[in-house]
Amino acid sequence: MPTHTIAVAGKGGVGKTTTCGMIIDYLSKKKDGPILVVDADANSNLNEVLGVEVETTLGAIREEMAQAELKGTVPKNMTKADYAEMKFSDALIEEDNFDMLVMGRTQGKGCYCYVNGVLKTQVDKYAKNYRYLVIDNEAGLEHISRGTLPHVDTMLLISDCSRRGVQAVARIAEMVRDLELKPTNLYLIVNRAPGGVLNPGVLEEIQKHDLPLLGVLPQDELVYQYDCDGKPSSQVPDDSPVKVALHGLMRKLNL
Repeated sequence: MPTHTIAVAGKGGVGKTTTCGMIIDYLSKKKDGPILVVDADANSNLNEVLGVEVETTLGAIREEMAQAELKGTVPKNMTKADYAEMKFSDALIEEDNFDMLVMGRTQGKGCYCYVNGVLKTQVDKYAKNYRYLVIDNEAGLEHISRGTLPHVDTMLLISDCSRRGVQAVARIAEMVRDLELKPTNLYLIVNRAPGGVLNPGVLEEIQKHDLPLLGVLPQDELVYQYDCDGKPSSQVPDDSPVKVALHGLMRKLNL
């Protein structure tokens, strides 16, 4: 089957990465095919949410390569292209239930153009081998808008349960339209709603911006407790309120 690409986006602090981690946990337990996870947010901590140790990132490898070229320590029996391929292959983290690429950040000043290109090359190389590609994006959707990442089948915009949160995610939805990204499906998930119920004012704001609401995830104190205890928050029990609600939304998407 062709790879199904799921992109998760939202501003910082709304539980975007935790929600993304729970989606990955859900797909892993379904055992419907291999999963490639891409952490494309330079400020993200998806690995911590999933309980994965990251030894290196594409950004760190890029800096290491730059230093090797500067110091002349690239192996003399290798071309720069072969050296790059060898080094970047080290960035693929292989877990039992999924594999993962972490973009990370460069140490120097300037844009991420080089690392964006590296990310595109690595995703293009690997993605066809997976049933699902799950991408945790930064709010600006830079990697999708620049064509760094492939066409999105399902885009999930995550907001908290505030008017300002909905307004922020509405700007992301407008960006999606303006850039003509044309995901096959685009939905809003509202996170951290008390009792899993939307305030009428928040619902009014969602309707005002014509955002297609997939559903609501309740505030779940167990997620907070897991984070405080240093446990992967994606691994709260499947019978916890937030997991029960999320699994229902995934089934609505036929995932």
